[in-house]
Amino acid sequence: MKFEWLVALRYLRSPNRPAVLRLVTLLAVVGVAAGVTTLVVALSMNTGFRQAIRDRLLTVTAHVNLKPIGPQGIRNYRELIMRLSETPGVRSIEPAIYDTVLLSSGGRARGIVLKGVDPELERKASEALRHMASGTNDFAPDADGIQALLVGRMLSEDLRIAAGDYVTLTSPQGSLTPFGMLPRSRRFRVAGIFDSGFYDYDTNWGFVTLSSAQGLAGIGDVVSLLEVRVKNLDEAGTVAAELLRRAGTGFTTSTWMDENRALFRALSLEKLVTALFIGLITFVAGLNILVVLTMTVADRARDIAVLMAMGARGQQVRKVFVLQGLAVSIAGTVAGLLVGYSGAWIANRWHLIPLNPEVYAIPYVPFHANAFDAIWIAAAALAIAVGATILPARAAARILPVEILRFE
Repeated sequence: MKFEWLVALRYLRSPNRPAVLRLVTLLAVVGVAAGVTTLVVALSMNTGFRQAIRDRLLTVTAHVNLKPIGPQGIRNYRELIMRLSETPGVRSIEPAIYDTVLLSSGGRARGIVLKGVDPELERKASEALRHMASGTNDFAPDADGIQALLVGRMLSEDLRIAAGDYVTLTSPQGSLTPFGMLPRSRRFRVAGIFDSGFYDYDTNWGFVTLSSAQGLAGIGDVVSLLEVRVKNLDEAGTVAAELLRRAGTGFTTSTWMDENRALFRALSLEKLVTALFIGLITFVAGLNILVVLTMTVADRARDIAVLMAMGARGQQVRKVFVLQGLAVSIAGTVAGLLVGYSGAWIANRWHLIPLNPEVYAIPYVPFHANAFDAIWIAAAALAIAVGATILPARAAARILPVEILRFE
């Protein structure tokens, strides 16, 4: 062991230190550990929320949307799907129609987002219709030819409708008559009630077949957009650019990141602010290290003078106290990382913090610890510790052996 490490550890472990110095050293270690633990837990929670919301969101939304620039829709969508299906990175492509309609049943009504889909393709690509609370996800019409409708669980509870009930959908895109524009209405049978796990969709969405949505809107064989699922989420932007090139003029694309940019930007900002404010705990712990080293220099002034009289250089004396501060910080950082990651794993494994899914879209607080966070948290804690050692280490190196040992 090097001379500097030997002396630094001897100072920390010495049983002859004053009780107050031992207490302050312990508090410095606990302070660093508390700051690191809090940072790990807070950032794990932020990362968990980000991943959980992203995963839930992508179970019901496309990775890339290909839309026409004008309001006319896409007429040759079958040919376009065949042409774009060979694009590298594309997993599936589904046509879709979106419309805002009024759903009414038993004197109760609400505006909802109605999505017209190809049932077979939608069941393969999206998980929204795979989790049924009641009924089935079969879009077959009933014996009277009335088309099927699938609604979210919370929407069905609010409007008090169940699988097998009949409802009326009214589209604002009506028909022109001698009496003016009249809304177009059709009856639908609630074939099933889905539970996607995402509050907004379970409360405000309904699904019908493409032909039903086209008939209700009165637009003919036209779709609003093509929804594309990609094999690698991180390559959504690259795939979108290639789809746009192959589709030709008159189209535009948007990725899942573009559609939800405000949400994920808010989560990133929250993570930054959390790291800055909770990092102040580690900064305060750094001040404790400064106090510990300052008290150690005062307590060990005679020993330092003896070492320098025996030939120790000022640089070596400075390094002794830098290493002592690092030892305190390393002990606190390691303890904080162990406690923080263990606590985050336990809280995520056993769902210790429940949430209201109607507000947060998920039933519990998720914790996803990130190895990269551990690296920069440890680096920040050690950097603060090194900064706290500068003044005491310089003060120790400036001790004059003659002044201290004059009366020995």
